[in-house]
Amino acid sequence: MKRIVSRANPQFKAIRELVNSVKERRAQQRAVLDGAHLVGSYIERRGAPLLIALSAGARADGEIEGLIARAGYCELLELPPALFAQLAPVETPSGILAVIAIPRLAPRVGCGQCVVMLAGVQDPGNVGTIIRSAAAAGADEVQIDAACADAWSPRTLRAAMGAHFALDVRTGVDLQAAAERFPGKVIATVARQGISPQALDLRGQIALLFGNEGSGLEEGLVRRANERIAIPMARGIESLNVGAAAAIVLFERVRQLSVGNTRQVH
Repeated sequence: MKRIVSRANPQFKAIRELVNSVKERRAQQRAVLDGAHLVGSYIERRGAPLLIALSAGARADGEIEGLIARAGYCELLELPPALFAQLAPVETPSGILAVIAIPRLAPRVGCGQCVVMLAGVQDPGNVGTIIRSAAAAGADEVQIDAACADAWSPRTLRAAMGAHFALDVRTGVDLQAAAERFPGKVIATVARQGISPQALDLRGQIALLFGNEGSGLEEGLVRRANERIAIPMARGIESLNVGAAAAIVLFERVRQLSVGNTRQVH
């Protein structure tokens, strides 16, 4: 195991750049996972990361030692706690980080039974929450346009809690073109003048469009959709957090599939 004791070390600087810079993550197609849960989720579904960095003494934690054993062969770095804390993207470091290659996906887009499309969702927590809900609801793919928060930032990864590795996450997607190519039904979520989730048939091959936290979906994407869906809310309430809205719609689909809903599309 290699020990790093200086901020001037090239590997230290490279990891710090990946933590802090979306430009660097995109250029290198790498990301940093923080904490035992994320590292464990990656190892379980994808195998060994490129590199694991540890705070000195972290191997005394049985969970972390177990992760190192499960990872098999990968480069190990150890840093003094004060230096490790400069890499960790949280105030209370967990003692373990991993550098991973962002998964390379086949160029084919939109062939799953349930695809989630995000347009201009700018909060990393919302993007991560939607990825997590999509994975839990059995979606095949999340497509994210260039106006969204970075899908591979530490904040997004923490919010998704390992869900990135349970489905395909595509970034920089031209959603207008993707919606036009999608072979199933495209459904746009809108604030009003849409069908309630319970009244719309969400079975079959569908793509669900969710928009910006403040302005929603652009009209061009709404016009491209086959259906519009709106979540009923109490009088005087104008909007719902996009992460909550996505969960409601996704799990209404799960409910319909589980009970064999036979209602017709309106």
